[in-house]
Amino acid sequence: MDLCLTEAQHEARERARRFASDHIEPVAGDSDLRSHLPEGLVDAVCAAGWLGAALPATWGGAGMDPLAYGLVTEEIGKACSSVRSLMTAHNMAAHALVRFGTDEQKARWLPDICSGKKIVAFALTEPEAGSAGKSISTVAEDRGTHYHVTGTKVWITAGLIADLYLVFARDGDKPVALLVERDRADFTVEPMTDTLGVRAAELARLRFERTEVPVSHRIGAVGSGIAFVANAALDHGRFSIAWGAAGVIQACVDACLSYATKRKQAGQALTEFQLVRRQLTDMLLAHTTARALCCRSAFFRMKGDPRAVMETTLAKYHAAEAAVRVANDAVRLHGANGYSTAYPVERYLRDATVLEIIEGTREIHQVGLAAYALQRPYVEF
Repeated sequence: MDLCLTEAQHEARERARRFASDHIEPVAGDSDLRSHLPEGLVDAVCAAGWLGAALPATWGGAGMDPLAYGLVTEEIGKACSSVRSLMTAHNMAAHALVRFGTDEQKARWLPDICSGKKIVAFALTEPEAGSAGKSISTVAEDRGTHYHVTGTKVWITAGLIADLYLVFARDGDKPVALLVERDRADFTVEPMTDTLGVRAAELARLRFERTEVPVSHRIGAVGSGIAFVANAALDHGRFSIAWGAAGVIQACVDACLSYATKRKQAGQALTEFQLVRRQLTDMLLAHTTARALCCRSAFFRMKGDPRAVMETTLAKYHAAEAAVRVANDAVRLHGANGYSTAYPVERYLRDATVLEIIEGTREIHQVGLAAYALQRPYVEF
């Protein structure tokens, strides 16, 4: 596995780092407190091309390879998990359209999706269906030329600002994926606030009351909605979340190094105490291993190796767990200050918590990864 970055990968990371420093970091804390992303920031994200970073150049995207996209996601995630969540959700839905959409559907929607002119959200989760995607109860009644969609979706990232929604429903007993425009009649978007973390991720509840959606908006075949369309999107989401988690870990490391260098106890900087140094060492190790697994999953994806799906799950599982652990340690290292919104580590901890839930809980991943360990041969590079 060659870890030397190409010029394009290096430039993508540096550009994302500058963008995060100039546009995201200055407003991240306030966005969290207000539970809303500034309109100007969303416009800047779109203008910079981040929403189309992993999408094909054919349709106006940047066409970044998985490693370049991962490095970009890490930098954005380091600055603000809510902005990273917007990128993740948008690219998940768009990735499904690239994989399973018809040429006509791609030509109609992808140019605006790649440019950010239209934001697209991924709408799978329901009040009674989370990790068990096959348990969705939203109904898509086939009326010949169109569907009547009835049901509720919850915790939809970017739902409040999206123009399009990739919605999963059941046509009889067969799952379908439908692209639904925001301005459809009998379709309501409601805010979901007061969350523990990623408060500025523009979370929404979607209500469909016999919402009319043309059959031509179906992405993929009838029956393929979960097994193919949703799972492909979720795989892309796990890859993005793994890198975002690595970014959260790096943010914690940076905050702790800065604080421990300046803060003094008994006339000494905290960095002079051995137990503090041990904490910093553990944080460094956590970031290094999380990043290594992210790079490894990118390597498998670039090779087109079928093991990439489970290698991505492995990276997401480890990086998310490490982010929660490191963020907890970061708060403790800051002492009482870590409990204050005057320091960012409390936000990092709250944001990290959801990483072990979304796109598959840690328990779901444990089941899948154990099966992978039992059946796979030794993975050679």
